[in-house]
Amino acid sequence: MALEALNDAGYSGTKMTVILNDNEMSISKNIGGMSMFLSKLRTKRTYTKSSLSIKKALLKVPLIGKPAVKIIQRIKRSIKQLVIPKMFFEDIGFRYLGPVDGHDEQELERMLKISKELDGPVLIHVLTKKGKGYVKAEENPDKFHATGPFDLVTGESLNKKKDDYSKVFGKKLVKLARENKKIVAITASMKDGTGLKEFANEFPDRFFDIGIAEQHALGLAAGMAKDGIIPVVPIYSSFYQRAYDQVIHDIAIQNLPVVMCVDRAGIVGQDGETHQGEFDLAFFRLVPNLEILAPKDFYELEQMLEYAVNLGKPVVIRYPRGGEERSFKNHEKIETGKAEIIKKGKDISIIAIGKMVSRAEDVAIKLEKEKIDVEVINARFLKPLDSKTIKNSILKTNKVITIEDGTKINGLGTAVEELIIENIENKENIKFEKLAYPDMFIKHGKVEELEEIYGLDKKSIIKKVKQISLHKEE
Repeated sequence: MALEALNDAGYSGTKMTVILNDNEMSISKNIGGMSMFLSKLRTKRTYTKSSLSIKKALLKVPLIGKPAVKIIQRIKRSIKQLVIPKMFFEDIGFRYLGPVDGHDEQELERMLKISKELDGPVLIHVLTKKGKGYVKAEENPDKFHATGPFDLVTGESLNKKKDDYSKVFGKKLVKLARENKKIVAITASMKDGTGLKEFANEFPDRFFDIGIAEQHALGLAAGMAKDGIIPVVPIYSSFYQRAYDQVIHDIAIQNLPVVMCVDRAGIVGQDGETHQGEFDLAFFRLVPNLEILAPKDFYELEQMLEYAVNLGKPVVIRYPRGGEERSFKNHEKIETGKAEIIKKGKDISIIAIGKMVSRAEDVAIKLEKEKIDVEVINARFLKPLDSKTIKNSILKTNKVITIEDGTKINGLGTAVEELIIENIENKENIKFEKLAYPDMFIKHGKVEELEEIYGLDKKSIIKKVKQISLHKEE
């Protein structure tokens, strides 16, 4: 999109200044042709200033001034093409200024003043250093891109290192790749964040960092899958939105075996509205040919990943940021479209998916003391939904609550609601409630705080179960 916008601005000739902040880093280290190109762009500081002065002086000369400027510009451009190869920005209509040290305020201000005197679009190439001012961050910019509390002297994290879903995914993928040479991993400049560091070290020829280009990541994966390779593509939930077209046209229509791992699914908290991952269940569910799974704990994620790489069709596995709420003792084998009954009960059914399964079981155990017998089902699959298991449970209890860490629209709750409407007689006797996030962009805040606000914490779920099972109105 940035290149499209630059192309349009250059063609239009609009007077504007674009600042390219070149810190040689994305989140992981920059890679690719554009990065190499930017590193080669160098001009002398006196070039732009002297060029502007000569142009102003010549334009004051009667008759020959204007033609002389045009001739000089043609000669200058020819020389620049020899001296500075691939002058991309000038080729698309921009005046290129720089590079300039972005930490030198006076020099940066001088360049900005020059840009205001020029007609048409101008691009200022600003060089900055990620983590500037703190040596530990300068030496480890990817580590300090997003960090919790740390020791200022040593730079070491003050939080104890624990396993999280991304690390568990990465470790399991390495094990699977040792057994199956067809498995490759693709990242959109998020090697560390998505748990692929170990994979990249062990299988450098089977690891592809394609930069911040999610659309290309999925298009590349589709091409690889067409050739018999098994690509695994972990991308944050909110960033998968960028590649939705490729998911539909390049992967799903052709039914290609790409394993799409949706990291940071659900609410991520303090990263804010732009990073909340509440929409992935909804938008993936719309796409034919996709299987959509979500694990209840770390071990089930490993099961699902093993299932996915051996399936031979497109699969989506979504998992949250951070660690599991707890691990389960029992794990049934993953079978296509098969849910898992966590606890049998007769009073009310709770259908949950992903991280909400452990919460559902905790609620059921708590309510046992109050003589409310809750049946808990781990849906596992949003698509294909285990209609038989869920239908039988609903017919037994006549009361059902769905719990998910996604939007209320088109997720698990909607799938169960459709099942009730389309497959159950006397559906008017069924008491049904879906607990999920409302149709809105969820604001910044700690995950625990947001869950309490939107009724997805244990206390709120218990209250809702009591209301329905005991026939109480709010």
